[in-house]
Amino acid sequence: MVEKIILDTDPGIDDAMAIFFAFQAKQLDVLGLTTVYGNVPVEMSAKNALALVELANVNIPVCKGVGMPWVGEESTYAHFVHGDDGFGNINHPAPKGELDSRSSAQFIVDTVKKYPNEVTIVAVGPLGNLALALRLAPEIQHLVKSVNIMGGAAFTLGNVTPVAEANIWNDAHAAEIVFSAEWPINMFGLDVTYKVPFSPTFMQELSKVNPVLGGFVKRASEFYADFYSQGKEQKECFFHDAFPLAYIMHPELFEMTTGHMRIGTDELHRGQTSFAPIGSTMSPYWLNAQKVNVATKVKHADLTQLFIDTYALD
Repeated sequence: MVEKIILDTDPGIDDAMAIFFAFQAKQLDVLGLTTVYGNVPVEMSAKNALALVELANVNIPVCKGVGMPWVGEESTYAHFVHGDDGFGNINHPAPKGELDSRSSAQFIVDTVKKYPNEVTIVAVGPLGNLALALRLAPEIQHLVKSVNIMGGAAFTLGNVTPVAEANIWNDAHAAEIVFSAEWPINMFGLDVTYKVPFSPTFMQELSKVNPVLGGFVKRASEFYADFYSQGKEQKECFFHDAFPLAYIMHPELFEMTTGHMRIGTDELHRGQTSFAPIGSTMSPYWLNAQKVNVATKVKHADLTQLFIDTYALD
C-alpha cells in the first residue's frame, strides 16, 4: 500500500538525505514539500527544497512557510552544522523552478481536506507550519492520518540545551500547539536518532548505488560530518530526518512507548519534551495532556540497510 505524505522540512543536509529517501521509496507518495525556517532561513529553505526536487526530477509542489518562531525573535540558524548554503557549501546550482503560490500551512490544509484520513504529515523541522495550519483549519486534526515528527528528547539530553532538541527548541510554542492537538503523533527524537551514527562508508555506499542523489548526499555530508566528528577519532554524522519516514515503511524496526507529552515554553525549559509513559503517574496535569508514541529503540543494522536499498531503487 502506498502512503500519501506531506514532508515539512528545512533543508538542511539530513533533510536532503530524507527527501531523496522519500522520493526513492515505492511505498511513499510525496504530495508536496512544505518548507519552514530552522537549519536555514525560510527563503533558503524553500530555494533548497526546489533544488532538491529538480535534482531528483520530481514534479511536486514546493511551498514557503513560516519564517519566525510563534513567539520570540528570529532564529540564529545552524550554518555551523549545514554550511552557509544549507548544503555544506558545495555550490549546488540555484533552482530554476517556481514555488507554489500557497503558503506551507495553506497547502497542508488544502491537501489534508482533499485526502481526508489518508495523509501523514512528516515534520522534520520546527513546527510552525503545522501550528498555523491548525489555526487556519482546526478540523484538520481529525482528518490527518498521523503526524510523524523528528524532534524532541524524551529520555536523553537535548542538543541545544540539556533538556531541548533543536527542532522543538526553535519554536516551542508552536510545538505546544501541535502536541496538544487531537491527532495521532509519533515522535522520533534524539532517543533513537543518536543511536545510529553513519560513517563515511555509508555515504560512499549511497553514492555508489545512486550516483546522482547519493552523490549529492556524500558531497554535502562532508561538512556535516566534520561538525559531528569534532574531537572524535572516526568521522560520523546523523541522518535524523529519515527516521519518521522509515517508520511509515517498516514500523517493525522501531520500539515505541506511549505516554503523555508536555512541551516546555518558559525560558529555562524551552523546548523540553517532558514525557510520562502510560502508568508512570497519576497526576492530572500529565493525564490531561495528549498521548503520543515515542520511539525509544531502533534496529540499527536493518535501518541502515533500508536506506541503502531504497537509494538503490530504479
